[in-house]
Amino acid sequence: MSLHISAPEGSIASTVLLPGDPLRARYIAENFLTGVQLVSQTRNVFFFTGSYNNQRITIGASGMGCPSIGIYSYELYMSYQVETIIRIGTCGAYTTDLQLYDLVNARQAASESTFARFAWGITDEVLDHQGPAFSVIGDTAAQRNTQLRTGAIHSSDIFYRNNTDLPAVAARHQCLAVEMEAFALFANARYLGKGAATLLTVSDILPTGEYISAGEREQALLPMMELALEAAIRL
Repeated sequence: MSLHISAPEGSIASTVLLPGDPLRARYIAENFLTGVQLVSQTRNVFFFTGSYNNQRITIGASGMGCPSIGIYSYELYMSYQVETIIRIGTCGAYTTDLQLYDLVNARQAASESTFARFAWGITDEVLDHQGPAFSVIGDTAAQRNTQLRTGAIHSSDIFYRNNTDLPAVAARHQCLAVEMEAFALFANARYLGKGAATLLTVSDILPTGEYISAGEREQALLPMMELALEAAIRL
């Protein structure tokens, strides 16, 4: 057990898929895994362990933002000996080169966040994915003929802002899209020598205002869920 995860020792698999929303974690577990067990529900942040194609895997939630995923990923790595975490979530495209429903495999995450600097003394404003999961996701997508974009993304601490210009850090690193968690996940993994990847579905096109409605998102995210699961069992 850890401060924020109450799973018994040995009940969490070495590879974890980590959406932000606890209800999305439940949806994936109930619809894709067999022999599912709810192993933690502290603060209603659910973690489920089961099997996918006879491979053991855990699905849990990270919450929103760098501080939240920073806590959950650190405890998974350190208290439960997790080797690889794949964040799965949504992002807002900064460019019309991306379309709604596109999948983005994050090569790097850039951020103004002070998380890495104050947690681990890592002063870089852009961090690479860690370990083999990024490449495994890419190889799995190719084998499944699933279209996949790769590149840098922006992990922002801010959801609402009064300035709609492209943030400077995103411009410097030619970020394709924005989300809120990958930078902290990559920082923890780098410091601890663990694996981390981020796979995202484009849910908004910021320059045009297009978006996937809340009612459509469950079905819209299925290709990302399936690709992440298929990649996870190859790690």
